[in-house]
Amino acid sequence: MKASDLFVKALEAEGVRCVFGLPGEENLDMLESLRASGIRFVVTRHEQAAGFMAATSGRLTGRAGVCLATLGPGATNLVTAAAYAQLGAMPMVMLTGQKPIKASKQGHFQIVDVVGMMKPLTKSTRTLVSAEHIPSAVREAFRRAEEERPGATHLELPEDIARETIEAAPIAPSAHRRPVADEASIAMAVDAIASARRPLLMIGAGANRKLTSDMLRAFVSHVGMPFFSTQMGKGVVDETHPFWMGTAALSDGDFVHRAIEASDCIINVGHDVIEKPPFVMRDNRRKVVHLNFSSAGVDPVYFPQVEVTGDIANAVWRIAEGVGPRTHWDFAPFERIRSELYTQLGRGTEDERFPIHPVRLVSEVRRVMPEDGIVCLDNGMYKLWFARYYRCRKPNTLLLDNALATMGAGLPSAIAAKLVYPQRKVIAVCGDGGFMMNSQELETAVRLKLDLTVIVVRDDGYGMIRWKQSAMGLPDYGMTLGNPDFVRYAEAYGARGHRPTSASEFGSMLTRCLESGGVHVIDLPIDYSDNSRALGAGDEQGAAH
Repeated sequence: MKASDLFVKALEAEGVRCVFGLPGEENLDMLESLRASGIRFVVTRHEQAAGFMAATSGRLTGRAGVCLATLGPGATNLVTAAAYAQLGAMPMVMLTGQKPIKASKQGHFQIVDVVGMMKPLTKSTRTLVSAEHIPSAVREAFRRAEEERPGATHLELPEDIARETIEAAPIAPSAHRRPVADEASIAMAVDAIASARRPLLMIGAGANRKLTSDMLRAFVSHVGMPFFSTQMGKGVVDETHPFWMGTAALSDGDFVHRAIEASDCIINVGHDVIEKPPFVMRDNRRKVVHLNFSSAGVDPVYFPQVEVTGDIANAVWRIAEGVGPRTHWDFAPFERIRSELYTQLGRGTEDERFPIHPVRLVSEVRRVMPEDGIVCLDNGMYKLWFARYYRCRKPNTLLLDNALATMGAGLPSAIAAKLVYPQRKVIAVCGDGGFMMNSQELETAVRLKLDLTVIVVRDDGYGMIRWKQSAMGLPDYGMTLGNPDFVRYAEAYGARGHRPTSASEFGSMLTRCLESGGVHVIDLPIDYSDNSRALGAGDEQGAAH
């Protein structure tokens, strides 16, 4: 058989159902092999978007998403997506074409060292120099992408290798179990937690696996411990649970950080410092217990005294059995902080001002979304408001990026989420800056006949950076941008455009968009004047001290 056919059979053996990407001269053999297979090829309008879609597919399923690009500019367009998957722990395999490596007649036209470029951005990268290497190379790329900590891998398939003839079979994935933590580390963790007076559970992105989520819910109920999450750990445990303390990594003056200051032991489940640190260790006055698939790298802001390395779900279960509820624990300070937090979360949900207040935006989205509905955030000021005010009921229902924190991923991520879960409601929330970085994917969503609603939060500028610029005491400079008429822009792609004129109209409009099907774009102006007061160490937080 042709080598590209063998490659696609290897993808099928890995359970791949969809490949995102763009065609190019150097991957036409691969494209033809995909056409003849059972794998769906989703043509995107930019390779970066294809990478974001593949990474999101991996994030939602735990199985590596796959994207395809040609050589040169096609491959370089995957760079941001590679970093997005690698830092965000999303399993993804990137496939790129290349000129023939045995006898090229085009000199160095379009040639860049793609493997060298991908090395610092992936867990593994290689060029296939023989068709015989395909079965093992594909299996290894998927194994590396999916094993903890997940991330990006890359394979380069030159034209002449793709056309070779070979008789071989794919290597089937093998069954495996993760190593579990040893008894001594479990015992140390149990002792640290049991001897604490005010322990606090912290849930990070690494806990966002189904079995781990189940074990953590059981842990919280059995032990009776207050918990909070990082932004990428939202929803691992239902955030309407009475022990929920909020979401970290907003500001030092936020409610959660006051709870952290009141604690004497933090049980960190599945967080590493690639995500923005939710707290900073300055000394040993607070004991930190690290539960993760791998040990904690020594870092100036994070150096846990107790480490439990191995399968997280297993470790959580064993620690819960050993700790149990303790009568000497004093959660009164947490209860006061939680009461103040809940009071704060209730303010502004019916705010009628327009342009819309961020709390009202979050409230309306939460109101219309079912428990399993997925909200995909781009990167901007609204992300912080959603991180605090959007209370997730289930894992992976608020997809945000707090690792690379790139702009431009919101719409592609929503497209991938809808393809993975076609029966679920999906909303993309994008700032006007981030939306325009990959807005061409509206055509992809329309072509695929998706039911998808995109809220373009418009402040006609780079709002998050403007906030930082103002906080530094600098004059407003370089932040203002112009926008197209988003209603007409959406209609030009075959989507439906909407522009509400009041907060209440936005709420009813959002309901109609979700119920009517098709691709909808809502142009929503927003008022960010409350950023510093509500998200920083503002007057309401100060008054609560």
